[in-house]
Amino acid sequence: MLSKKVLLHHDNARPHTAAGTVETVQQLGFKLLQHPPYSPDLAPSDYHIFGPLKEAMRSRKFTSDEEVKEAAHTWL
Repeated sequence: MLSKKVLLHHDNARPHTAAGTVETVQQLGFKLLQHPPYSPDLAPSDYHIFGPLKEAMRSRKFTSDEEVKEAAHTWL
């Protein structure tokens, strides 16, 4: 699915649900993934993943997306 179209995930904040934003997303052909109401922005598991990953990547320089992906996969 990712190789065929852009998947957009955002919360239900007013700027994200404004008529102009919705219209632009539709014009660009993005597939909008719904964010459930009253859902936390981050799942509890995110707190245990992103902090250590951020720390592991701190001060590293990457020259390509592939280097970033490789570093993240190696870290996991």
